[in-house]
Amino acid sequence: MIDSHRTPASTSPSAPKRLLVSLATYNEVDNLVPLAEAIRQYAPQASLLIIDDNSPDGTGKVADALRASQPHIHVIHRPKKLGLGTATLAAMQFAIENGFDYLLNLDADFSHPPRFIPSLLAGMSENDIMIGSRYVAGGGVEGEFGLKRKLMSAGINWYARILLGLQSKDNSGAFRCYRVSTLAQLDLGLVRSRGYSFMEEILFWCRQAGGRIGETPILFENRRSGVSKINKLEVVAALRIILQLGLDRCLGRVRVRNSASLLSGSQS
Repeated sequence: MIDSHRTPASTSPSAPKRLLVSLATYNEVDNLVPLAEAIRQYAPQASLLIIDDNSPDGTGKVADALRASQPHIHVIHRPKKLGLGTATLAAMQFAIENGFDYLLNLDADFSHPPRFIPSLLAGMSENDIMIGSRYVAGGGVEGEFGLKRKLMSAGINWYARILLGLQSKDNSGAFRCYRVSTLAQLDLGLVRSRGYSFMEEILFWCRQAGGRIGETPILFENRRSGVSKINKLEVVAALRIILQLGLDRCLGRVRVRNSASLLSGSQS
């Protein structure tokens, strides 16, 4: 699906694009190494940024070991669990400050199979943001996905489309590729979300900046190892933030500016 009323992305020939793949990790010690290998298989020229929130299971040490042996890997250590939203913001700022052309995010638990990375990248010739979508033709969910989770996902997507004016179908999914020049137009300091609603909010701001949004089908897989980190309080906070943004949109109180630095934690 393409947000067709926006200015088209450039499709002119250019030099090979620099791609940064980012992973936000918290207690993903069993997934990190095989996931890094799979990313390398499907995006061999990409750099990899791992942002670890002081995982008590030793994920950060595994990340450091990967970095020591593979120069394309970078690691940011943060002092505590700060959430997916702030980790993604840090990845965006890292991509901007280090001159990358594209930033691709996926979950660190294999919910987003790396085999779909080429499809996301292919869509960037016509779009500024590509979403790996469960809800377009050909997309879906593999494995157990209970009725409660289905209703919550469908509900928040409908809620975001109505309040934020989004036309994309999967606004809560984190498997995405962003054009970094579009991110550089934003004031990332305006982003309010730190958890579950971050994905909807960043789409809203990208669209306000004229970003063109596309979707490609993926099959979402349930976690291979570990436990889900979304809780009811995050869902309630997400609904509140989306409502606030929707009201600001209706009242004409939104603006877009260049971003301020959001990197926090030690880098290596």
